[in-house]
Amino acid sequence: MTESRIGVGVDVGGTTVKLGLFSERGELLKKWEIPTDHTDDCANLIPDIAASIRGTLSREGIGFERLMGAGMGVPGPVQADGYVEVCVNLHWKNRYPARELSELLSGIPCYLANDANAAALGEAWRGGGSGAKEAVLITLGTGVGGGVIMNGHIVPGRHGLGGEIGHMHVRDDEAEQCNCGGYGCLEQVASATGIVREAKRVLASTEEHSRMREKGDGLTARDVCDLGREGDPLADRVMETVGRYLGLAISHIALTLDPEVFVIGGGVSRAGEYLRNKVQKYYDQFTPISRNRGRVVMASLGNDAGIYGAVRLILPDL
Repeated sequence: MTESRIGVGVDVGGTTVKLGLFSERGELLKKWEIPTDHTDDCANLIPDIAASIRGTLSREGIGFERLMGAGMGVPGPVQADGYVEVCVNLHWKNRYPARELSELLSGIPCYLANDANAAALGEAWRGGGSGAKEAVLITLGTGVGGGVIMNGHIVPGRHGLGGEIGHMHVRDDEAEQCNCGGYGCLEQVASATGIVREAKRVLASTEEHSRMREKGDGLTARDVCDLGREGDPLADRVMETVGRYLGLAISHIALTLDPEVFVIGGGVSRAGEYLRNKVQKYYDQFTPISRNRGRVVMASLGNDAGIYGAVRLILPDL
């Protein structure tokens, strides 16, 4: 490693905390993980992060004086002043996590963002949307999350709801209630959980042959994606539905924010071009007003998006 200054990106999750050391030019130098300690409502979590950063710097032979700051993404709404009212998965209430981390790291600057927003910033900076000043990330995992980047900065919104794409209403005929309390949310059809539920509905509606039936209760979203790509007609029908509602949601965002790029990430995004082509088809259908609009790409940073976005918080001028 050179003698340039060092930044730290921290991505706090419910199971693990991912950390990365970056050069002041934004190059990833080292990454590692520590377990998320849930003891006493995660009372030890921020001290654990600080200790891990100090320990890693020491083992790498990097003087602490070279540390210029840390950025951190957390799974909950973050106010402009760094206040976190609640992080359900971390049992946090009424905290200022960045301020706490700064105090444990000798007062170095520390900045905070919602984890999905941080991932969006990372993908816009060095990932699928590399170089874009305006980007929207849609993460398809257990749920559907997102983040909005405008002019190179996260847009959390006045109330921290910016990027809550998963709870956009897209489907009028949905009878089951979403976890948010609504009906017909994008998350209910485009998340990994939603894809499996949609597949089971399709299977129950017909006796038509499908290899999805062979999976029984063990059917996963990955199975549905893989079988659809391989030509299973019912699996493909499910993914056509997923593509339709994702395309609809993206069209609404395009006609509201008009970003340079939409980045699709999360575990479901491993379906790659098969999924992207279906989304593009319906995005085109629902946005006929112009072909000159934001492109749709797949995420490329994987699990590293969060640490890239977190460190970007302290490297705004790159």
